[in-house]
Amino acid sequence: MQEPDESLFREYVQARMTGLRRTAYLICGDWHVAEDAVAVALAKLYVHWARAQASSNLDAYVRRMVVRSVVDEKRRPWRRERPAEYVMADAPAPAVLTEDRIVLINALAKMPPRRRAVLVLRYFEGLSVEETAAALGINVGTVKSQTARALVAMRALLPDEYAYRLGGSDA
Repeated sequence: MQEPDESLFREYVQARMTGLRRTAYLICGDWHVAEDAVAVALAKLYVHWARAQASSNLDAYVRRMVVRSVVDEKRRPWRRERPAEYVMADAPAPAVLTEDRIVLINALAKMPPRRRAVLVLRYFEGLSVEETAAALGINVGTVKSQTARALVAMRALLPDEYAYRLGGSDA
C-alpha cells in the first residue's frame, strides 16, 4: 500500500474503531471476541483497501466484514473450549452502564445471531432497513421479518416494565 492510501486507511480506522468494536460486542456479547473479530476484519480491509475504497458505501462494506468476522470467530472450535482448572472470568462491565442497558444486553445475548445482528444494526447503529440488508447481505424483506420476530422475542425475554417501553405489553 502506498503512503497516501495507508494514511487514508489509518484515518478511516481511527474514526470508526469505537463504533466497530461496539457493534461487534453487541452482536457477540464478549469484548475479547469482539476485539478479535474487529482486528481480523481490519486486517482483511487493509489488504483490500483499494477495492474497498471503490465501494459505493464503505461503512456498510466494513460493517458487513465485522459481522461476518464475529460469526466466524464464534464458529471456531477453540472458542468453545474452556479448561476446567482455570476458567478466566469475563472482564468486568464498565461502571457507566445503567440497569436498563444491562438488562437489554443480557436479553440481546439470548437472541439467535441473525436476529441479534439485525437489532444491533437497526437500533444501536441506527441503520435503515436497506442499510442493514446491505450490511448483512440479505433481502430487505428478511430484515423486516427478522426485526419483527426479534422484537417479539425481546419482549418475551424482558421483564414487564421493559416490554411495556417497547410497546409489547398491555400493562
